[in-house]
Parts: sequence; structure tokens; C-alpha cells
Amino acid sequence: MKKQLHEAIQFPDDAFPYIMYTHTNYESIPNGRGVNDLHWHQELQITLVTKGKLTIQVNGINYDLEAGQAIFINKSVLHIVTYLNQEGEYVSFNFPEKLLAFYSDSAMEKKYVLPYTNSFLLSLEIKGDKDWHNQILQILWAMKKEFESKKKWGWEYEVSIKTVQLWLILISNFSLSSEESSKYNRLQQERLQLMLSFIHKNYSNNLTLKEIADTAHLSVSECTRGFKKSIHMTPYFYLIKYRINKSCDLLIATDYTITEIAQRVGFNNANHFIQSFKKHLNITPKEFRKIRNERT
Repeated sequence: MKKQLHEAIQFPDDAFPYIMYTHTNYESIPNGRGVNDLHWHQELQITLVTKGKLTIQVNGINYDLEAGQAIFINKSVLHIVTYLNQEGEYVSFNFPEKLLAFYSDSAMEKKYVLPYTNSFLLSLEIKGDKDWHNQILQILWAMKKEFESKKKWGWEYEVSIKTVQLWLILISNFSLSSEESSKYNRLQQERLQLMLSFIHKNYSNNLTLKEIADTAHLSVSECTRGFKKSIHMTPYFYLIKYRINKSCDLLIATDYTITEIAQRVGFNNANHFIQSFKKHLNITPKEFRKIRNERT
């Protein structure tokens, strides 16, 4: 099944809600949201490139990173890795903001966590061209080792301590008064998530652009501008792309005819579906199903 935009992270241990994913072009360990998978989650994320080069898109801005560089992504922010070179690899550390607060309503939470996680900061590159960047990068490599040591005694404390150290370095070198991201960018993210979620829930219906825009209380032109700026495609193109992705699931998992699948994913007729499918994937639905069946 095609995943939803919102990722509900499944932590290995609910008593320690912290996870490190290792992503390549071929797999994600543990199973998670990898390359070319637009999503958001409530947890904070720090991604470290461990091999090769990647491009990650946050709020419509592409960030090019290479091995040894990282990026912080705030909670509830749409992001997607749009490119990872063939042998590339990256790890993502995901954890809730409460881990940084020690306990609810603490001075740390009120002064050093929520003012930043609830701010208009969407992301922050850590490229190694400043001393504090290098401090953070060293901590990230050490955290990676902690996760890979497969849980020697006390590892949860080690990871927690390193994460808090990392956070203090980050906020010590970031001024809320001079942040680059504006209130508008955060609002834009929220509106886009509303519209994308609406498409995901209603893609099989005969959606209009006005219905999509109305979900976020926008005009059609504002809706289109928001899509183009944030994910570099029109709402209609995204809708068709999503329908094609859903049709792939049905082509693999069911014996429905091409016509039945076209209707189930929202196309008015089979010919339109076939033409759109070929335009996006360079093969017909029938050819796609044959290739996938041969592989299995």
C-alpha cells in the first residue's frame, strides 16, 4: 500500500522513543521512509550523509549534501530525499522534542526547546564550514556508533547525553530573532499538508482544483503557487502522479482489469489512465504488471 504523508514512527522501544534509520537506494533499515518518499512526522530529525551525495528538499528548497554533512529538520515539516547517488547512504536520527526537555514544564523545555521547535525554523544545514558545525558532526558520528554497537549497557544514556549536547550547540549558534524562515513559510507548510492529505483521501473521486484549494481556504491561483513553490509541480500533476502510484499497488497486488484499476484510482476512462501511466513511467500498465510478475 502507498504510505500516507504523515509518518507515525514505530520506535523499537516505546520506553526510549529514539530511532536511527540507515537508508540507501535499495533499502531502509529499519523499514522506514527513504528516497523519493515525501512525508512529515512529529519528531525532530537530523540526517547525516555517510556515503556519497544526496539532495533533500525541505519546503521547496533543495539542499545538496555530501558525506560528512548533515541537516536538521524541525517537527511537522514536509521533506523528501529527491536524489541519492548509486552507492550513497545516509542515516536519520528521529526523536521527540520531549527527550530534550528532561520532564514536562521544565525550565529546559520552556527556555531551550519549545521556543525553537515551535518557531518558524524549518531546517538548518550543518556542512562543516564552522567550528560548531564540526562539533555537531562529531557527535552525530559518535551517536551512529552507539546505535551500531547494538546496545551495550548504558547506550540509551549515551545517546541521550549526546543529543542534548548537540541541541545545546545548535541553539547556541542560532538566533530566533534572525531566523531566515518566515511565519509565512510555516503557514505554507501547514496549508500544503492539508491539501496533500485531502488528495490522498479523495484521489479516487473526480477532484477539482477548487476543491483542493478550498481545503486550505485558498484561491485556485494561491493553491497552484503553493504547490509549485513547495514541491515543484502543479496540484493536478501531483494528483495524477499519486493516482499512478496507487494503480501500481493494485497492478501488483490484485487481478483487477486495467479498466477496473483506472476507475478505482480516479480516471474517467482506461485510455486516459494508460496514456498517463506511460507518460509517467515510460511503460504501459500491462507491461508494468508483466514485468513485476516475472520478477516474483
